[in-house]
Amino acid sequence: MMAFGIAEMNLIAPISIWLIVINLWTVFRFWQDKRFARSGARRIPEADLLGLATIGGTVGALIARHLFRHKTRKQPFSTYLYLIGIVQVGVAIGFGLPMPF
Repeated sequence: MMAFGIAEMNLIAPISIWLIVINLWTVFRFWQDKRFARSGARRIPEADLLGLATIGGTVGALIARHLFRHKTRKQPFSTYLYLIGIVQVGVAIGFGLPMPF
């Protein structure tokens, strides 16, 4: 187990709050897009959904895809989403951050 210094401990709470908020927002936006798709309304651009994943909402995006069965077969969206997740895991490992799994 890794020991964290005071500076690192001071970052854990804000980062955790950010990740919770951005992932909840991402799930909400996927739900909205699915609702828009069903009603024929103007859709949320894929770039916006991938942007949410890029800034920390990858877990929310993956959960929402499963929950709402939305954008599960869409290419290259799926590939981009998985690549974003892989890069984020690599960055977390590079910084020595604890992984949630």
